[in-house]
Amino acid sequence: MTGIPKIMMILGAILLILGFLAQFIKIGKLPGDILIKKGNATFYFPIVTSIIVSVVLSLIFYVIGRLK
Repeated sequence: MTGIPKIMMILGAILLILGFLAQFIKIGKLPGDILIKKGNATFYFPIVTSIIVSVVLSLIFYVIGRLK
């Protein structure tokens, strides 16, 4: 098996592992995340969490790009 199918299987396995680990690592609910509760409705927007994840992914992809 080569090419796209192999890459898709590897990415799927990585996402499965990350999803499992996300249960134990509480990355959400950081200070600065927006949480609005009114009656029975709740709105949660993880803006600080999104910024941190974006910076980390950008650094990872930058390092991977420099290695090629």
